[in-house]
Amino acid sequence: MEFAPVFRAEWLKIRTLRSLLGSLAALFVVTTAFSVSAAAADTADPDFDPLFTALAGVLPGQIAAVSFGALAVSSEYHGGALRLSLAAVPRRGRWFAAKLAAVAAPTLLVGLCTACAALAVARAGLGGAADGLTAGQQTRGVVGCGGYLMLMALLAAGLTALLRSGVATLSLLIPFILVVSFVIGDAAGTVADFLPDRAGQVVLHGTSDGPLGPWTGLAVTALWTAAALAAGAWSVRRRDA
Repeated sequence: MEFAPVFRAEWLKIRTLRSLLGSLAALFVVTTAFSVSAAAADTADPDFDPLFTALAGVLPGQIAAVSFGALAVSSEYHGGALRLSLAAVPRRGRWFAAKLAAVAAPTLLVGLCTACAALAVARAGLGGAADGLTAGQQTRGVVGCGGYLMLMALLAAGLTALLRSGVATLSLLIPFILVVSFVIGDAAGTVADFLPDRAGQVVLHGTSDGPLGPWTGLAVTALWTAAALAAGAWSVRRRDA
């Protein structure tokens, strides 16, 4: 079977699961709402970063992206769905690639739309404090935000394929993103800048004084994601359905 019909089949699965569509909706709503709240920040703070403030809603919103990636893959491990999928598409690598594409495409699209909306509403709230943002910074923030959310969804998808459990993946990633990453960051200094979430979030800042730049930080997140996907692909190929 060619890749295109496999991708369409996987996208149809996602469209018919309300929990997955709800995750994408939550990504948009939560990110935008928190960006509005962040716009009330103290703009007199010397460390004030208008771009990061406008896109600050991505920090809680990324949980929805992670949930989307995990749930999209974990649905295959219920009720023998994976056996049916592999019976229709015996080439496991092609099936897994189509599944990942069906995760990546909507996450990227929703991420870009979310970043545009969050930036627009936050700029309105910030008023003159956002006048210093250049067109280049805003474009980079929007594109980087969409790419970051897509990579985090794929990271969750790869780990779910490896662990064969969405619950296990979310139990691992959500505390890591919300708690562990910040604790390690405070204790480990620049080493923590290379963690997947902290590295990718550099692209959301107007300026960076750390070891990573906006795109090199996103590249580090991409490497983490690639490792998770490679492990997930190994699991799909080698383990029984």
